[in-house]
Amino acid sequence: MARTFAPGSTVPDRRLDPVTGTPVDIPDPQRLIHLQFRRFAGCPICHLHLRSIVRRHAEIEAAGIREVVVFHSPADELREHSAGLPFALIADPGLRLYREFGVESSPRALLHPRAWLPVLSAVLRSTWGMLRGRERPPAARQPHGRLGLPADFLVAPDGRVIASRYGEHAYDQWSVDELLTLAAPYPPSAQSRPRPAS
Repeated sequence: MARTFAPGSTVPDRRLDPVTGTPVDIPDPQRLIHLQFRRFAGCPICHLHLRSIVRRHAEIEAAGIREVVVFHSPADELREHSAGLPFALIADPGLRLYREFGVESSPRALLHPRAWLPVLSAVLRSTWGMLRGRERPPAARQPHGRLGLPADFLVAPDGRVIASRYGEHAYDQWSVDELLTLAAPYPPSAQSRPRPAS
């Protein structure tokens, strides 16, 4: 599958409907978009990563970045796992966005040695959360499998891809520090693009 959105390429305008909240325009004419592709709703590895985003969400927003996270689960299923996540969650059960952005699945998602420790940590943390009634288990059946690879895109207000990362394993994504470093040359005061005249 082609990795179609390298830095310098342009993301076409679109409006996405999150499972809760108002529609999301990508690109956003007022700020950067961090578009993340995760796996399935309730995925322990995804949950571990997204908690790191939640902890520093105010800092991310202050840098002029809006988080938008895509899962290949149905909207109803994703909605059950949305509590406490203060950003847009997009359901893409038909994999339309995954295909468009060239986001893949592969056995190396879980078999890569660098994934082993995060996978173990995520599963233990998730199991403890479920035992305490604080987390819901993922659906037993995942139509698109459990071998998805993550991907990250930082999209400027004009639609240009500033940076992209196609994960080599299930826990290969930008940390918050990496995201903020990538966004640093684009302070909030300089992000807005003029709207076209009507």
